[in-house]
Amino acid sequence: MVPTVEWKDGAVRLLDQSRLPTHVEFLDCRDYQAVAQAIRELKVRGAPAIGVTAAMGVALGAQALQTTDYDEFAKGVGAICDHLATSRPTAVNLFWAIARMKHKLAALRSKSVSAIKNDLITESQAILDEDIALCKAMGQHGAALIRSGQTILTHCNAGALATAGYGTALGVIRAAWEQGKQIRVIADETRPVLQGARLTAWELMQDKIPVTLITDNMAGFLMRQGKIQLCVVGADRIAANGDIANKIGTYSVAVLARAHNIPFYVAAPYSTIDLKTASGDDIPIEQRSPLEVTAIHGSHPVAPAGVAVFNPAFDVTPADLITGIITERGVFKPGELAGAFRA
Repeated sequence: MVPTVEWKDGAVRLLDQSRLPTHVEFLDCRDYQAVAQAIRELKVRGAPAIGVTAAMGVALGAQALQTTDYDEFAKGVGAICDHLATSRPTAVNLFWAIARMKHKLAALRSKSVSAIKNDLITESQAILDEDIALCKAMGQHGAALIRSGQTILTHCNAGALATAGYGTALGVIRAAWEQGKQIRVIADETRPVLQGARLTAWELMQDKIPVTLITDNMAGFLMRQGKIQLCVVGADRIAANGDIANKIGTYSVAVLARAHNIPFYVAAPYSTIDLKTASGDDIPIEQRSPLEVTAIHGSHPVAPAGVAVFNPAFDVTPADLITGIITERGVFKPGELAGAFRA
């Protein structure tokens, strides 16, 4: 896979996911404001990828601060962090990565500002490398749940494009495929931004993993026909009780899976687990532009002008609809997660 995000020649280079699948283009962000804008405009998306990008945005912004005084430098970095934190509200990985960069900054107080700037770049790269390793570990745990011959439904994109590489839900699928299991994937188109159609289908085709694209309202029909044996999705935030926020439409898939006695799994790293949030009721849900609903890619109208629009980007799936949560440490029941990750 082409890199989703990387530090390149003093810039944060992003694969512009708003241009896929027809154009593979890169965006070089040369200041932290451009990084925040890229996150906001879905140039980069997916909770883990957003976290990595935010960390690199902090490091990038720090390079431009013109001071040798630690306290003044730290104040400047704090302002950069505050700006990046406004880019999107739901994916907790964004806030986790910013907090980790702040913690690293505090630990480096005894060093020169010049050295700290280099160390912040190194820390952001460490977050990227860790994300790939976590996804691969997750993939191994999750692959054990998949049998050869199964067809797996996934919603939105939780693949290499949504992470630093390899993927969460698609990482599980990718690992099973690499083990030689003969599997097929059903990808929901994922309205209104079509991450399933534009990104998941493209990514799986790059790896030659068999994939069939369906509209979001076809899943129940296929489940009733016995054509789906497993559901695996990602998550943007997991509350302490095991409720998960993921792309809008995930809750519907979970309800359908329960009605048809199909296992429903969530794959996510520890950075997505938010033990400070008690339940899904407390997760902030991002509301996005009506234009995403009324037009395809903002330029092809599919609704009458002036119609009222409700466009939440995420919904919450209650813990009792989730068969298990796949992490880098293993597979847990939703109710076991807080105890396993509190330490």
